[in-house]
Amino acid sequence: MANSKIIIVNGAQGSGKTTVTDYLRYKMSYTNLYRLCGTSDSSPAGKIKATKMYENLLDYIEKMENMSINLLFDQIYFTEEVYDRLGFKEYTFTDVYERLTERLAKFDFDIYVITLYLSDTTQFEKRLAREGKHNMKYAKYNAESSINQQNTYLDIAEELKKYPNINVINIDNCQTEEQVKQQLNEILGI
Repeated sequence: MANSKIIIVNGAQGSGKTTVTDYLRYKMSYTNLYRLCGTSDSSPAGKIKATKMYENLLDYIEKMENMSINLLFDQIYFTEEVYDRLGFKEYTFTDVYERLTERLAKFDFDIYVITLYLSDTTQFEKRLAREGKHNMKYAKYNAESSINQQNTYLDIAEELKKYPNINVINIDNCQTEEQVKQQLNEILGI
């Protein structure tokens, strides 16, 4: 019986993942935060690297079962699948994504996949213009790119609903920060 949570926070560039994961990390006792950015190598060699990295990550997660430690991820391998679907990769990641998700769904954790989205997509311009935002080699920070990513993350969230052990939650991050925090507290029982 699960005594820990896996919380995966997904969303497009500028959707508020860092703010939400920082909040959860400090709100929840015994929680480790992992910030993953995938691999910028879009070649077939990059697929091999990404596959090994995420298989090893799932090995680690499995070892953490029933240790009363929550695992909080600011993105995970879903991002590789998003960039694949958007055509940023020279390979398809879907076979790996499906295999990893089948494995994740069997872990003895309370699993939550939280997808942040902006119902007012004009907010992306403002959020992406802030200082210190890092530009990835193949996915430039702009509103159009973020909107395309957002739609793909929401598609993936819908697909994940077929797994009974994965709690899929979509949160509109155009709400006030306090409203988002209240929603997270209720969903996660914190």
